[in-house]
Amino acid sequence: MDPTPSADGTADSSGGHGGGLRDVVQLAIPAAGAYLTVLRTATASLAARLDFTLEDIEDLRIAVDEASALLLVSAVPGSALECAFSLSPGLMRVTVSVDSLDGEPPSTDTFAWTVLNALAGEVSSSTGPGHRVTIELAKRRGDRE
Repeated sequence: MDPTPSADGTADSSGGHGGGLRDVVQLAIPAAGAYLTVLRTATASLAARLDFTLEDIEDLRIAVDEASALLLVSAVPGSALECAFSLSPGLMRVTVSVDSLDGEPPSTDTFAWTVLNALAGEVSSSTGPGHRVTIELAKRRGDRE
């Protein structure tokens, strides 16, 4: 069932009878570093909407930028980088994905992956059909490592 927006800007997946915020914002940009500013700006705006602290907003903004940069290294030329922001009270999940030349997820034993783990509470990667590579981040409001 699709979420139903409420009067206060939240969405209710239970048809309006309680439950939590379930807004999802999806963006697709060209898979090129020049467009990452769009994702950084969207990340900061959406985190602010969830009343994240300035520190958390900056952490998320950098984490989304870093995850995107990791994926762009092997992105199919001319493809789109897709980003979905799932918003819940005090929690943002961000999924960034791209069609990859090799279909391999980023290495988890790199400095960049360590940075992602430090900035976001949860980080994972996966591969899908057609060499699609995805990184998912989750950050809770006030969650500092």
